[in-house]
Amino acid sequence: MISVSPLCVCSEDVFMLETKDSQNPIVYGVFSTSSSVFRGSAVCVYSMASIRAAFNGPFAHKEGPDYRWVEYKGRIPYPRPGTCPSVTYDPLHKSTRDFPDDLVSFMRGHHLMWEPILPVNRRPVFTLVNVSYTLRRLVVDRVEAADGQYDVLHLGTDDGQVLKVVSVPKENREPEEIILEQLTVFQNHAPILSMELSTKRQQLYVSSDEGVAQLPLQRCELYGRDCADCCLARDPYCVWDGNTCNRYFPSNKRRARRQDGKHGDSMSQCHNAEDGSESVELKVIYGVQSSSTFLECMPRSQQATVTWTVQPSHTRTSRELLQSEDRMVHMKRGLLMQRLEPGDAGLFSCTTLEHSFSQVQARYNLKIIPLQSMTASQTRASDPGAGGAGPMGGPGGPGSHTQRHTKLFRNYKDLHMVGMASMSANEYCEELWYLEKKKLRQLKWKRTQVDNGKARVRRHDFTEDTSLQ
Repeated sequence: MISVSPLCVCSEDVFMLETKDSQNPIVYGVFSTSSSVFRGSAVCVYSMASIRAAFNGPFAHKEGPDYRWVEYKGRIPYPRPGTCPSVTYDPLHKSTRDFPDDLVSFMRGHHLMWEPILPVNRRPVFTLVNVSYTLRRLVVDRVEAADGQYDVLHLGTDDGQVLKVVSVPKENREPEEIILEQLTVFQNHAPILSMELSTKRQQLYVSSDEGVAQLPLQRCELYGRDCADCCLARDPYCVWDGNTCNRYFPSNKRRARRQDGKHGDSMSQCHNAEDGSESVELKVIYGVQSSSTFLECMPRSQQATVTWTVQPSHTRTSRELLQSEDRMVHMKRGLLMQRLEPGDAGLFSCTTLEHSFSQVQARYNLKIIPLQSMTASQTRASDPGAGGAGPMGGPGGPGSHTQRHTKLFRNYKDLHMVGMASMSANEYCEELWYLEKKKLRQLKWKRTQVDNGKARVRRHDFTEDTSLQ
């Protein structure tokens, strides 16, 4: 624990990544702050050489009238504190029991080193601030990709989530932090207690008080069926093989492989990269005046910037919907439109922008049902004499059902006739209820006929048996 007023930085977890040199692994550490002023987490990477240099350097101790930490410049007893006793190193010190008293006393008063251990590049490889959760556990997988080598971080949080992160180095700039995936593993938000990585099975095992979960290291099929989506994902595990977004194998020699984790430049990697606006289905959405509606748009990449454009029904020009516009709430999963007005009708498009590549994700044709139509339909429904549902006969009785049920539309999308034709929303629901009730009566009648037929057959068989006797 490192106390830096007014913050307290705590070490949560440490992971040692093995390298070709077994004596010099790479050390990853997760740190968090416990303060009401600032809350955040960070991942730092250290070299074993810098750790050895700090432990072989001077010690720190407190002295002076203000009792501050300063560098210790006095005599250091033999053997040097931190040295493991062994017969090979010194036959007189086979174990810690053989250490002299002055060495034990020195170790009690000098348990900190004076020189700090700075992370590689003197900054964290990943930071997380202004979120409701804290990083707790860490495992690292070194991945061989088509365009180089990456260290993929799998981070466990205190609310049951697992983050898949990669830090992409940039020339003469700070590295780019990319969150590839963010999964909620335990629904009850149980803290992640431990994580184990199996590179042989390509699986990640996560445990909490609720149990153990098994997660695949890669899910390339989620990045879509286009070359552009696969490249923009920038997942070192995945590569475009010419047909699909698939797992990368270093032994694969196919020339059609496309991957660009450092830049995510799909324009240079994919020759047929287009916005795909024509291939996106145009969905018809209906909203009632003065109510709210939601237009869903989920970008495939967390690094993409989402923009909404609208072409009003009474014009041929499109404009961008700004974040500051009244009644329009831009959310992570789409656009919430409040207090709908007749002028809100039109064509809405959701476009994502990432690394100069734009792509249409969703298209909607919003139609507004006037409030007068809904009010009129409610009035007719409340007044049986005005066309509402009457108990017997009349315009609202069963007779009207038999006359008009043939006009009933088969799906909810046909409700665009509401407000534009004679049938209101309540009348549509009434007709639908009547047809369902009629079907149930017919089905019940058929079952009764079948049961009566079976009963007559049984009685005839019994009579024939009696006559034979």
